[in-house]
Order: sequence, then C-alpha cells, then structure tokens
Amino acid sequence: MTQQPKQERAIQTRKEILRAAAVVFDESGFAGASINRILKEAGVTAGALYFHFSSKKELAGAIMNAQPDTIIPWLTSEGLQRLVDITLVWAQQLQSDVVLRAGVRLTSEQSSFGVRDITPYQDWSRIMADCLHHAVDKGELQAGVEPTELAEFMVEACTGMQTYSAVASEARADLVDRVVRMWRLLMPGIAVPTVIARTEVNPSRAKAATLNAIESASSDNAV
Repeated sequence: MTQQPKQERAIQTRKEILRAAAVVFDESGFAGASINRILKEAGVTAGALYFHFSSKKELAGAIMNAQPDTIIPWLTSEGLQRLVDITLVWAQQLQSDVVLRAGVRLTSEQSSFGVRDITPYQDWSRIMADCLHHAVDKGELQAGVEPTELAEFMVEACTGMQTYSAVASEARADLVDRVVRMWRLLMPGIAVPTVIARTEVNPSRAKAATLNAIESASSDNAV
C-alpha cells in the first residue's frame, strides 16, 4: 500500500525537477544554468536531483528528448491532419511551454556543451513518418510521396522556421502564421485534392490543444 504513493511522489519530483531545469535552461542556456539555480527553482535537495539525474548534462538530455511529450498527448486526429496538428500545436506550445522551448534551445546548442545527439530530430521524424504512413493507407497522399523522406524534410523545415521566427518576432509570436503558410505552399504538392479540401490548417486547432495542456498542467500542480 505504501509503495504506490512513493512511486507517485518520485514521478512528481522528477517532473518538478525537469520543469525547473527547463525554466533555467530556457533563460540562460546550458552554460549559464547552475545546479544551484535549478535546485532553488525546483525546491528540492541535491540528493533528490541526483537520485533522478547523474549530471547537468543528463538532465539537459532528458529535456531535449521530452519534446514530443509536450504535444502528442493532446492530439486525437489521424493521418495528414495529425501531422498538420503536430506542427500547429508545436508552434503554439513554443510560446507557452517552457519544457518544449528549453528542449528546442538545448537541441540547437548541444554542440556547445559537448553533445552530438540526433535523437530529438529522429524522434520527430519517426512520429511524422508514422502520420504519413497512415495517410498513405488512407489514400490521402499523391503518388510518389515517400513518407520517411517527407517527414525528415518537415523536421528540417520546422527547425529552420522556428530559428527564423525567434529572430524575426518577439517570443516566436509569428510562428503559427509561418506554419499555416508552410502548409498552404506544401499541401498542393503532397495531398490529393479531396484531402486538401477537408484538412484544417487552422490556428484554432492549436489553441484548443494548448488550452487542454495548460489545464492538465494546472491539475497536476494542484496535486
């Protein structure tokens, strides 16, 4: 009977450490983030942190690889619509979710702290390729569109797009609009006409999913 609450506390503590570290990494990058600042932000002891993470580098890696967890749980769509929704929610969440934002920053800056980990990019490519394979099964894509190739291109495009947006606008405020424009340009070359007509490339889909994420996070914090 006592084992389950202990496990739940450990899981909650790990989440709190990850989020606190994300706040510090997002503000200061890897080099500027000290363990003491992370401990203060999390309100935990050094022992609690090192129980879950052996080093600051391991903690950074966990945040880098947590990016999909900030988006995928809030999606219910399938096929091409799911891929569109991933990019819309990603663009919206980058403005509000510190774990995602820190993960993106650390992934971009990783060579500066001695890491060369392609896993975050590969994870996104795999997730997007799964959407596109499903789209193929549903007859949504034009002949000749190769899901794995397109998925990797999407990751490359989104990586460059968020970097551009971070410089071009305050807090990536224009990123959702850039994603909508990307799909307007890309959709005619990959999808069949009937699918183009029914696929929603609408920022309101991202806002609804983001609201669900915020409400869930508030509920977790209340516990």
